[in-house]
Amino acid sequence: MLFCSFYRISLLGVILALSRWVTVVAEDGNNNYYNEDANNNQGDDNVQEVTYDDDQYIKYWTEYAVLPKKCITYNNVDMIVFSVFPNGYKTMCTDDPMGTYMTTVPTFVGAYLDQLEANAQDQGIDDYETPESAQFVECYPYQTNQNLYYVQVGCTDGTSQSLAVNIYKDETCETPWDDELGSDDASFDISDIQVPFKQCKACVIWIDKDDDQVDDQYFENKKTQAPLCSGIWSQKEVCDRKCQKMGFENKANVGWNTSDKVLLSILTLFGAGMLLAILSRRSKMSKKDSLLEEAAMNAAGLQQSHVIGIFILIIVVIVVFALLGLKSITWALLLIVNTVLFGYLMKLTVDSGVSAGSTVVGPDGQIIQRDDSDSSDDEDEEKKPTQNPSSYKAPAIPPIS
Repeated sequence: MLFCSFYRISLLGVILALSRWVTVVAEDGNNNYYNEDANNNQGDDNVQEVTYDDDQYIKYWTEYAVLPKKCITYNNVDMIVFSVFPNGYKTMCTDDPMGTYMTTVPTFVGAYLDQLEANAQDQGIDDYETPESAQFVECYPYQTNQNLYYVQVGCTDGTSQSLAVNIYKDETCETPWDDELGSDDASFDISDIQVPFKQCKACVIWIDKDDDQVDDQYFENKKTQAPLCSGIWSQKEVCDRKCQKMGFENKANVGWNTSDKVLLSILTLFGAGMLLAILSRRSKMSKKDSLLEEAAMNAAGLQQSHVIGIFILIIVVIVVFALLGLKSITWALLLIVNTVLFGYLMKLTVDSGVSAGSTVVGPDGQIIQRDDSDSSDDEDEEKKPTQNPSSYKAPAIPPIS
């Protein structure tokens, strides 16, 4: 019985293996057929275009598009992350990409400049000149009065959507030369070679030409020779999970700029001022008010030490969040603390006014201001002399004549 079961399992495994082999052979035969068919029909516009592509090879770039996404420093190397869309020419990179990859900044910029030059030649621009900043694509020596530096295009510090010329110590442009602020950016203007981040770029750009200016070879070259896409595709690396998490900075959540620091200082000083005012008023609080407040806290299950401990803990949490650069939660906690302090200060101010007699509590529980005339009348009544009934003497009655 055991032998029969083993035999059946083995036979099933052989059948599955054979079916898998037949499938692979059929697919391979189809791929070879399509590849040969594409080669045999080059330049024939009436034949449906066939594109053979896998992870390493793309023959025709007609329908493809690339979307530069960000510039990151990955393993101490400046890289540009991009996505490739198989139907991006029609959808403008709104469909699902076939993959997200990365390549070095000089490789991407060099391919992008080659694409610009090819577009200019295709448009018949004979006097096209390569941008002057193109020299920074290679590791370029730069001599100053003080030192010899090496510069090359890379990512701009503090943002993932811009390029800058970075300064290096070695001739291979691998060791950054950071200044006292930790920045390796030079002050060169490279606006003429900035990569259009977040903009969908078709791999093949068609230019209207007369029929006598083009032939079948022209269309074939346009479809197969795409300087930008083919250049970065051949030098690509897969953007792994670490790569995809890097570079998505939100300016509202990265660091504290000058405006943030000013507002942070104002809120901190405002809160500190209210805290000092609260301590001052509490020192002048009457014993009766102090006992009433203590009774209210006891009814809530709190002691004065608990309130002080919670307040200190909140301050520590705010400081930690501020040091971590978590702006949203820092602003929220600061506003809550300042609001609570302001409300408590107003309560102490009102309570001190009631205790001083300048305000009274009306029958409906609302606090009202006392009238000065009533106060003066009360004072006059208090100033009137009182007579002792025992010392009262009747007025003398004049004699009747």
